[in-house]
Amino acid sequence: MLGITALPAVACRMTMALEQWPPYIYRDARGRFTGLDLELLQAIFKEARCTLVTLPELPTARRQLLFQKGGLDLMLAASETPERQSYARFSLSYRDEAVGLFSKSGAPAGHRQIASFAQLMRGNSTLLAPKVGWYGAQYAAARPALEKAGRLNAFGSFQQGVRMLDAGRADLLLGDVLAVRHEARLQGVALNTLPFLILRAPVHLMLNARTTSADDLARLNAAITRLEQRGALAGIRSSYEAP
Repeated sequence: MLGITALPAVACRMTMALEQWPPYIYRDARGRFTGLDLELLQAIFKEARCTLVTLPELPTARRQLLFQKGGLDLMLAASETPERQSYARFSLSYRDEAVGLFSKSGAPAGHRQIASFAQLMRGNSTLLAPKVGWYGAQYAAARPALEKAGRLNAFGSFQQGVRMLDAGRADLLLGDVLAVRHEARLQGVALNTLPFLILRAPVHLMLNARTTSADDLARLNAAITRLEQRGALAGIRSSYEAP
């Protein structure tokens, strides 16, 4: 009889370039990378028995270009779009992104009690918003009118945005909920969160279609499913007060 030896499974190993996007990925006081997305990713890879290789920080545009050319296997917090489907595959969602509106604590009730984006547009509140990025269809549609009315000021980073709000440059600040809260805590600025979200949408792990396989994706999806069933990912999200 011929002996049959089982071949070892192909190793699940992926590379990712780091970035500074607090509180999702950032350096702590000791200079070590930590953050919500990194903790979620590490839990998923451990459950899937995959190896995560992290490369030094890269600027956003360079990181995206390197991914499209096959130089990186993985990117975080990705929205699934038809354009990206031509070169990437997407995992199950592992968290939601949430975009909200904030005023300074103690601001007039007229600013603090806005209950919808339509109400915001009917009023005269001025707004601070990021220069780049997707912050929902409502904001994208309203942006030209806000600019024309002189009610919109843009900022380059959330550090700058929170400083501008604190200095009274506008009545409200629009941005990623966790990123704004994180920066406000660092600056000691007390904020009021308006009672509605501009955007809430799932985000995914984005795998390079050229350098990863359908089996790799299935392995990560199975890990996400098991961790969600056990409440492990929810526990990590809760520790960061994720919406």
